[in-house]
Amino acid sequence: MRYTQDTIYDLYLEANPANYVPLSPISFLARAAKVYPSRDAIIHGSRRYTWSETYSRCRRLASALSRRGIGRGDTVAFMGSNTPELYEAHFGIPMTGAVLNALNIRLDAAAIAFILDHGEAKVLFADKEFSKTIQQALEIADVDPIVIDVDDALAPTGELLGESNYEDFISAGNPDFAWHLPENEWDAISLNYTSGTTGKPKGAVYHHRGAYLNAVGDIMAWNMTQAPVYLWTLPMFHCNGWCFPWAIAAVGGTNICLRTVTANAIYEAIENYTVDHMCGAPVVLGMIVNATAEERRPFHHTVEVMTAGAPPPAAIIEEMQHAGFNVTHVYGLTETYGPATVCAWQKEWEDTSPAEVARLKSRQGVEYMVLESVSVRDPKTLETVPADGETIGEVMFKGNNVMKGYLKNPDANDESFAGGYFHSGDLAVIHSDGYIELKDRSKDIIISGGENISSIEVEDALYKHPNVMAAAVVAKLDEKWGETPCAFIELKDASAGTIEREIIDFCRNNLAHYKCPRHVVFGPLPKTSTGKIQKFVLRQRANS
Repeated sequence: MRYTQDTIYDLYLEANPANYVPLSPISFLARAAKVYPSRDAIIHGSRRYTWSETYSRCRRLASALSRRGIGRGDTVAFMGSNTPELYEAHFGIPMTGAVLNALNIRLDAAAIAFILDHGEAKVLFADKEFSKTIQQALEIADVDPIVIDVDDALAPTGELLGESNYEDFISAGNPDFAWHLPENEWDAISLNYTSGTTGKPKGAVYHHRGAYLNAVGDIMAWNMTQAPVYLWTLPMFHCNGWCFPWAIAAVGGTNICLRTVTANAIYEAIENYTVDHMCGAPVVLGMIVNATAEERRPFHHTVEVMTAGAPPPAAIIEEMQHAGFNVTHVYGLTETYGPATVCAWQKEWEDTSPAEVARLKSRQGVEYMVLESVSVRDPKTLETVPADGETIGEVMFKGNNVMKGYLKNPDANDESFAGGYFHSGDLAVIHSDGYIELKDRSKDIIISGGENISSIEVEDALYKHPNVMAAAVVAKLDEKWGETPCAFIELKDASAGTIEREIIDFCRNNLAHYKCPRHVVFGPLPKTSTGKIQKFVLRQRANS
């Protein structure tokens, strides 16, 4: 690193190895192994690894990869559930200078093949549960990566496709492998693909500096103390688990792995391990509050829950509070390393009602400490919108925890970074206290008779109905109004006799009439692997 010597504070004060070290979250693992060597790092079924053991296993992984010629800038793909192997990959792969590409396990073979080719994968670790998809993808793909099986004892039966399994592969590695930090903290550490619902997925590239900072940001936003017990209800493949693989190492916590997320499994883990932290989309919160009496387990401590994705309905947040969970609402995108804003708690909120607290918490809030700024701006002029809680603009980010850019996609980068901001495509308002509140994705806003209708606002009203478990509102084409709201609803009790007219009338008692859905469809909602409702599918249904 060099600086222009313009002042006396620059002269003879060059950066050197003693005072400048590239930021990388790999450092967190080395420290955890040194400070908490015998503390449990990972628990998965009958398997337990201490921080010392985890450090050795990650170094073995790095050594084994290096012996196969993997180094700086090489892509190593990983198709897996929340298991120790994928956790270790977050450290072992970047120890070699290579880039981790954790794959979305819900994608089909064609999408996986595209990602393998686009990222030029040299090695592919594949959990046997997904062997069918992987086999098909490899038949389609042009690349021919080294395939290593993850033969997890808790996985469903599946075919082993690789030249060896994970344990055999790392056993040949050196537990004292002399890994090194990147020469440049701007070097890529991971590659994460967007959903690709409107075209080919785009590969967001993270760097070591951003991963380090966002992991620290997670800790600060959540006020995490040392040795949390963290339950993996959030997929590790999703934005690298919002950077929590690295964050939990930084605070010497314990990772409780969970292959399949169910209400029963969540409550069992809380009871068995005294879980005190977990993350998840609002659908996971709904799963918790709608758990049956048989699925629930008693606990007498507060479980901290970080949620993001679609804005959580205030009614769900209030129910979570009553059930013993304290919800922290964050917001971000794949392009911002996961969460980048937080609805930071204000002491004066303690004097308000539980319903008002829930409403305030449902906002997306303010920037992480490690983010330079989040703002709501006119997408054309880039002027900040008034802080009146009404004027809608586009959410824009600036800071070190914004991605390097999209891999091999200069046109998308030019568009996304226009004017010196990352353009999120999300629409929001700014309140007088400076907190932002999402109103919709730009493609999800409903324009009816010239009036903008926030699908989120309508959904929030629907969640107040006692028999609504999940709701999504999309635009339905209308000859007179252009578009009108159409509601898709999953009921808590399908036999309770809830009908379309009841839902519409309920909305009319809680919303301006023009915002109310004119059509209601009951049934299961299509969701992604991270719990997000697939509105593009519902738009197709509404207008077919």
